[in-house]
Amino acid sequence: MCPTRRDFITTTAATAAAFAASRHLTLDPSAQTAAPGADPVVIEIGNEALNAARGVGASYADVRVGRYRRQAVNTRERQVSGVSDSESYGLGVRTLINGCWGFAATSVMTRESAQRAALEAAFMSLAARAMHRRPVELAPVAPVRDTWMTPITRDPLDVPLEDKVAVLLAANEAALRVKNVRFVNSSLALLREVKTLLTSEGTNVTQTLIRVGPSFSATAIATGDFQSYEEELAPRGLGWEYVESLNMPGNAERWASIAAEKLSAKSVEAGQYDLILEPTNLWLTIHESIGHPTELDRAIGEEANYAGTSFVAPPEKMIGRLRYGPAIMNVQADRTQEGSLSRVAWDDEGVPADRWLIVEKGLFKDYQTTREQVSRIQKLTGVARSHGCSFAESWNAVQFQRMPNISLLPGDRDIGVDEIIAATDRGILIRNRGSWSIDHQRYNFQFSGQAFYEVRNGKIAGMLRDVAYQSNTPVFWNSMDLVGGASSYWLGGSFSDGKGEPAQASSVSHGCVPARFRNVTILNTGRTS
Repeated sequence: MCPTRRDFITTTAATAAAFAASRHLTLDPSAQTAAPGADPVVIEIGNEALNAARGVGASYADVRVGRYRRQAVNTRERQVSGVSDSESYGLGVRTLINGCWGFAATSVMTRESAQRAALEAAFMSLAARAMHRRPVELAPVAPVRDTWMTPITRDPLDVPLEDKVAVLLAANEAALRVKNVRFVNSSLALLREVKTLLTSEGTNVTQTLIRVGPSFSATAIATGDFQSYEEELAPRGLGWEYVESLNMPGNAERWASIAAEKLSAKSVEAGQYDLILEPTNLWLTIHESIGHPTELDRAIGEEANYAGTSFVAPPEKMIGRLRYGPAIMNVQADRTQEGSLSRVAWDDEGVPADRWLIVEKGLFKDYQTTREQVSRIQKLTGVARSHGCSFAESWNAVQFQRMPNISLLPGDRDIGVDEIIAATDRGILIRNRGSWSIDHQRYNFQFSGQAFYEVRNGKIAGMLRDVAYQSNTPVFWNSMDLVGGASSYWLGGSFSDGKGEPAQASSVSHGCVPARFRNVTILNTGRTS
């Protein structure tokens, strides 16, 4: 017999109460889930597509077979506002004929359908010759045969739905105990993708990638005013154990109290201030002003959809010449970082996960690349291999250059935000990401946050509201004069970052430390004239 809506609500409410009263257990890291092996049927069907592509003259071909499970659970106050659970399975074929790409996909997993998709991709390669400017050249990569899985203790998709709802409702209930808090939203976004890549060069790899994205926000209302606060719960490439470690029910009351505190905060006076950004805010500025403009396809004018081109262009005038920031600024790209969203063993072209410097001691050093992009800047960088930045959001989408994890590295002195505050006479501290706006070359921007504090004579002098900061990328980063040390490093990120047309979404993390920026323009967003 199927449960009724009343049965579901009764069960989840009881579970929520039990969860709130329970202690949180630390799971044994050694009990990690083992990576599943390659499916023989998938390999057989994929090889049929490769053979068909070779048979019509493809100099290179790759086949990606993917199974994607996505789940979202949303709650508001004491109710479940939405649950979605979907699964997608299919095969995509990419062919290279006479230096031109072709792509086709199918959700019918038979040998005949795989062969047909390969022929359709080959037809697209031939048709592309009429518009192609230059033949595609692929940087070499050694073929590999292996499997890998995101290191997790418990797969979040296997956790009962009632347990997920219980966590969220318990958090909401705790937040509603705060005076003046009237609205609370919490959610979980979960993803498991199992994908196999076969190439005509001999690569045969299967990866299982797990990602979790929790969220929490509260709104307080009093005397005609309302203020909201969203806690920066970083999405991660981890399992259910990460969600448990956040202890959302145990922390929700403290998070919600910040929304209530904002009701009595003083409106900021616009002007020039020293700006202290905590990592929970700074990661988004890194994403928009460093991550996107250092994508090579934007810099060479081959990508302008969704988020524009780049001011870091042309490459021959930027690499080793552009002063992105001061000598204390080192920015690393990384697809190997533990717990990060963009962590893989191989990208969607079979290139091993890489780690390299985007900015070294303030100077711009290198872009994000795929196999076909390397030849465009090899003479400038001396790097003859791809940095492994190829990614497609699904089996039915063609892979292209996507952002790896990009992080501001800690400084030599192991200081934290408290030491930076103590060294600041007149400034503003910002926590957590808020609204943002940046132009299509990633140059001029405006960012806000969730919580703002006035800094006076080395101490927090009170809470502020209506704060946004405005600058342009080179001026902003060159104004940075203090960075935190290793103990203040924190990993944030975006569960869904868009690029391309048709748009594709990827997940990417950004680690950083607190930092101070001198004489930044602060706007008052609450003024109407």
